[in-house]
Amino acid sequence: MLKAAVADNRLEQALRDIAKADLLIIDEYGYIPIDIEGARLLYQVMSATYETRSMIVTTNIEFGKWGTVLGDAHLATATIDRIMHHGRLVEFGGQSRRFEEALMMGRSDS
Repeated sequence: MLKAAVADNRLEQALRDIAKADLLIIDEYGYIPIDIEGARLLYQVMSATYETRSMIVTTNIEFGKWGTVLGDAHLATATIDRIMHHGRLVEFGGQSRRFEEALMMGRSDS
């Protein structure tokens, strides 16, 4: 959406629309690779959220590998710095619920 907004010369409006949200949720961060332009745009959003609104980031990528996801180690460091400053890290261990309920593994609720 952000890259399309840049192409249509309406990035500022898209950022204002995002800024109206009380909570920003970035789900499955790093699941799909982000090109450098997308990474910079996402950083803009996350940086604008810093100290102004709540943000939840879900990921299975450890912080040390965020530079690979974003394609820029410095951008990753700046992003992590903002998240960690006021953030809370919640880690979940064990197998995923989906794996535990996987039909192909002979498991089911019935």
